[in-house]
Amino acid sequence: MSGGRRRLGRAWRRRRPLRTRLALSVTAAVAVVAVGVCAAAFLVVRSALYEQLDLSLTQSARLAAQRNPGDAPGILAGECRFLAAPACAEVVPADPAKDPASPGLLPVDPAARQVAAGRKAPYYTNITVSGFPARMLTTDYAKGRALQVALRADTVEDGIVEAAGWLVLTAAAGVLLAAVLGYWVSRTGLAPVTRLTATAERIAATRDPRHRIELPPPGREDEITRLAGSFNTMLGELEQSVTAQRRLVADASHELRTPLTALRTNAELLARADRLTPDQRERASAALGRQLREVTGLVNDLIELARDEEPQPLVEQVRLGALVEHCAQAARTHWPAVPFQVRVPDEPVVVPGVPARLSRLLGNLLDNAAKFSRGGLPVEVELVPGIPGVPGSGPELTVRDHGPGIAAEDLPHVFDRFYRAGAARALPGSGLGLAMARQIARAHDAELTAEAAPGGGALFRLTF
Repeated sequence: MSGGRRRLGRAWRRRRPLRTRLALSVTAAVAVVAVGVCAAAFLVVRSALYEQLDLSLTQSARLAAQRNPGDAPGILAGECRFLAAPACAEVVPADPAKDPASPGLLPVDPAARQVAAGRKAPYYTNITVSGFPARMLTTDYAKGRALQVALRADTVEDGIVEAAGWLVLTAAAGVLLAAVLGYWVSRTGLAPVTRLTATAERIAATRDPRHRIELPPPGREDEITRLAGSFNTMLGELEQSVTAQRRLVADASHELRTPLTALRTNAELLARADRLTPDQRERASAALGRQLREVTGLVNDLIELARDEEPQPLVEQVRLGALVEHCAQAARTHWPAVPFQVRVPDEPVVVPGVPARLSRLLGNLLDNAAKFSRGGLPVEVELVPGIPGVPGSGPELTVRDHGPGIAAEDLPHVFDRFYRAGAARALPGSGLGLAMARQIARAHDAELTAEAAPGGGALFRLTF
């Protein structure tokens, strides 16, 4: 049954808005403190009033003992039924058989007999005398006898009731103030969250990530403000991603339009092959095959660029030296007129990665260098091992050509998708090779940079 109530309570909390739950939590916390303070104050006031009354009883007992030393069991004073009268006093024997014939004014319990016998310490009790509240002290008096003194406690009881009334009003005011504070805290504390929610809903409705959350001036940062700032940063990244995606789609559409148009033209031309000479049909077929290969390569490159990271099951320890030699040999076959000079260290250089993807990266760099190399000048490839145990000093691979180099205005854009410098527009390629190379490098926790080589040409540096 208790488990069902707990589940019902959790379901109720989940259905309440965060602002309501925060207001209720603050209200409950402050209310508990207010009620606790009032309860403690009540106990302190009550204890102080009774302590004052107990002190009067102690003085009355001492005075009665001094005035009536060693009296027999019986009543010593009996005026306490009146509010302003002195304390009642009577002597109680340890043995009930020695009680006086006439009953006393004050009640006698077994504990009083034990005090008279010396087996119990003095104590205080609340009693009723003639229908009025009273306070009684039972203390030792003489051998085998105890002394009981009592005073009316009306003023003490009235003071306790009055204090309780005021403290209840104070606690109620504290609970009301807690509710007001809880509402204020929930409104002011969750205002940035409300703005964040409204911005997120606006973005979801308009699909426009350009919206931002308004932040307070500098110097007033808190956890919610940092959350809003992080959300704005995320929106900026999302806007850049959406912009890059749209630009990629637009650039891909633009790049595909020309080869697709040529494909359609050659296909329509071959459809009327009976009107063409054998030489014209052969040229059209060759152009169609070449354009199909270009479109296929462009589509494959776009698919590769759409992947942000490498599949983890394919990652293994790759020997960079052997991979560089293999890629250079493949480049020599593809570019027979370009000499490739490769320098790799004797000791093995091993990095974690996907061999096929790293081969694609190196192949793109070597193809790019060979494309811009001038007749007879080599493409220089060098692998330098890192320093073990030193952060930021991993293996480094450089690829340098002796071509025209990269213009200063083109250097910031060489890794952009579909970007082609003015000197490269007449050369074959889609403008995706270097963009793909950088993406593969970053997926392997490496950095690929481009710079002007000393003495002319371009230098690409891959640092793991």
